[in-house]
Amino acid sequence: MRYSQTLLPTLKETPAEAEVISHRLMLRAGFIRKLTAGVYTYMPIGLAAIRKVENIVREEMNRAGAQELLMPMVQPADLWVETGRYEKYGPELLRFRDRHDRESCLGPTHEEVITDIARKELHSYRNLPINLYQIQTKFRDEIRPRFGLMRGREFIMKDAYSFDVSDEAAGLSYQKMFDAYKRIFTRCGLSFRAVQADSGAIGGSFSHEFMVLADTGEDTIVVCKNCEYAANMEKAVVKLVPVNHEAAPGQMEKIETPGKRKVDAVCDFLGIEPRQLVKTMVFKADGKPVGVLVRGDREVEEVKLKNLLGAADIELADDKEVFDATGVPTGYLGPVGVDLRIVADQEVAAMQNFYVGGNEKNYHLKNVNLGRDFQVEAVADLRQITTDDPCPECGGKLETTEGIEVGHVFKLGTGYSESMNATFQDKDGQSKHFVMGCYGIGVSRIVAAAIEQNHDDKGIIFPVPLAPYTVIIVNLGGSDETINSAAEKLYQDLMAAGLEVLLDDRDERPGFKFKDADLLGIPYRVTVGKSFKENGMMEIKHRRDGVVEELTPEDTIGRLKTAIFAQLTN
Repeated sequence: MRYSQTLLPTLKETPAEAEVISHRLMLRAGFIRKLTAGVYTYMPIGLAAIRKVENIVREEMNRAGAQELLMPMVQPADLWVETGRYEKYGPELLRFRDRHDRESCLGPTHEEVITDIARKELHSYRNLPINLYQIQTKFRDEIRPRFGLMRGREFIMKDAYSFDVSDEAAGLSYQKMFDAYKRIFTRCGLSFRAVQADSGAIGGSFSHEFMVLADTGEDTIVVCKNCEYAANMEKAVVKLVPVNHEAAPGQMEKIETPGKRKVDAVCDFLGIEPRQLVKTMVFKADGKPVGVLVRGDREVEEVKLKNLLGAADIELADDKEVFDATGVPTGYLGPVGVDLRIVADQEVAAMQNFYVGGNEKNYHLKNVNLGRDFQVEAVADLRQITTDDPCPECGGKLETTEGIEVGHVFKLGTGYSESMNATFQDKDGQSKHFVMGCYGIGVSRIVAAAIEQNHDDKGIIFPVPLAPYTVIIVNLGGSDETINSAAEKLYQDLMAAGLEVLLDDRDERPGFKFKDADLLGIPYRVTVGKSFKENGMMEIKHRRDGVVEELTPEDTIGRLKTAIFAQLTN
């Protein structure tokens, strides 16, 4: 492609709306343009990068035995009502009525549609296993779309759905997709980890997220230094350390703590450590108050609480809501004698003679014990893991890092097939529900994640497999026909060799062209200028490491072919 004939509107300044590096660089490099909040036009060079991801995804999905189809973006509400998700999914599901007053929605995902296809088209165990996928636009009405393609409302996604005869067979399908995803992200040139994750609104019993590691990642993940364990903070399992209690349970006492509401203030006043105090935090679970007990130096993991309670929505109550529910000011609430539904973190159940709020302003209780002094509805792992906790698998040292979710695989089970009565006949002629799996990849998000992981102060540094062009030829000939002819010949020869080339034939200053080349992140820049005129040499600059080579035109072609094809086939 010739630059002079390409719609490639680069910007010198960063638009004020851009928050993270990928958003800034994609706007500056002319990859995207904003239409409205969270909705972007993919400009030609941006779409070219997205198509690179799509091709890799498609090749690996086909290699894994999946079949491509394309489902409608507009979905009838009736299907979502069948699974109970029409209301449960929440405001991210964009609902509307057509001219016949029929309720519909814009698909954020396609479990209902694919299950409807299965119950209509797959009738026998002989049809199974099967895995169907699509690459298609999705819409989720995010309340605060941000970060460009990282958290937009409209995006391109690959979603696949497997159907199996049994849980064991579904496990094999899950593993195939897990392995395919590792190949996909490896081929994209990304540094990533597969982490245990919560299934969220999709549902299911088991899932992994594939996270691209980046300093500006929007998710914190915990990984073990000694083994392969990795998990999202919301899913990370806390391994309880056994505690040996030497002292007998003490007599519960009421003690005055005037004006001491915060954990640190209470502990300083009483001369104790936060680990000796249990705080009672009030959350609203689907609008109803529930007290959650955690150690004073711990924080509640809301997703764990949400899953324990089976709630669609969890929100921390404010001071007024706490008082309205309990009659106790915030900071003095405790579990003894309070009329409130209460659950406790597992760590609290292992504590003895701890301190809690006294349910009266300016008072706390000492030597409190669960079971003797109060009861709870449930005990579970409800707190956030920390790097002081041992690895739940090997007991090793944990550390945290930031990640960007680019893929998610779910073991769904029979939840959707049961709610939609999607069945097949097994070998014995019995009707059975399909055992399902679901597998998503954020195609457009991968491009943004790759930029978050691969950039410098000059611009993007694309991995070769994702680069919209692998070579940019900078023609500095101006009116010099010798240089112009050499640049044109190199352009034609490289394209004939199967490389994707952008010829910068614009009438611009050399420095301007070089800055655009760096901004676009094209892996190899070939400069044809004075050096060619004087000694027949062309300059190759590697975008990633800045290495510069001077070669003849023939050697330039050979070097580029060898380097690029090697990175495409790894």
